[in-house]
Amino acid sequence: MKLPIRLLTATALGLGTLAFSALSASAAIVCSGTVCWHTHEMYEYPPAAGVIVHPDDWRWGAGEHFSWREHAGRGYWQGGRWTEW
Repeated sequence: MKLPIRLLTATALGLGTLAFSALSASAAIVCSGTVCWHTHEMYEYPPAAGVIVHPDDWRWGAGEHFSWREHAGRGYWQGGRWTEW
């Protein structure tokens, strides 16, 4: 009787780990020019936005100069202001 309980527990832990890793994988870093921000949703930005989406572990190089600007909601930075859509 202990073996089925152990198998059930191991399966539940495995599924929980997979669910957690799938949630964390959806994060990204988005940049418009030299301004970057984090997003937790995968949006399709309009072509006119000119943004580049990077994986969450992306880092800029030593000779590059970017700045972080966080903003809640759906949109993008353009010309120093937040544009929602």
